[in-house]
Amino acid sequence: MKNNPLVLFIVCCSVPLILAYTALKLDWLPTAITNNGEFLQQEIKLENWQQHNPKQWTIALNYSNECKSSCSEQLSALNNLYVALGKNQGKVDMAVMGAPKAQNLPWKTFNAQQNLQPASLYLIDHMGLVVLEYPFKEQPQENRLIQKGLLKDLKKLLNYSRSS
Repeated sequence: MKNNPLVLFIVCCSVPLILAYTALKLDWLPTAITNNGEFLQQEIKLENWQQHNPKQWTIALNYSNECKSSCSEQLSALNNLYVALGKNQGKVDMAVMGAPKAQNLPWKTFNAQQNLQPASLYLIDHMGLVVLEYPFKEQPQENRLIQKGLLKDLKKLLNYSRSS
């Protein structure tokens, strides 16, 4: 039996399409996510962000009057995160939104954001778009894991931006 090249071509093109359709319909694809932070429900872009000469990424703490003790814990965590960045410190800004006037902070300070959770850490891009949220947890071990996830996400983003 002689093979018809047209039939062979159609079979070679249709088999991958049928397999892809079947994989989508039967949920064979993994549903795992790669980011550790939580995407915001609504897009939040900070006003006048370009005036502060931002770096590529900013880790920001939303400091409000509602979170005295938890925010002070997060301020010390902000220092630890900056040290943990290592060679990437030059590419990342640290900021406190709504910082108390009494404290002399080494980080950039901005106005508090009402629509962001108090005591949470946020990853903000150079255009002022709040990308990911890392909520504060009462348990120190859980909080440490969240901060490690922030560093993982940030290093991944810095590697992606370097390659493009």
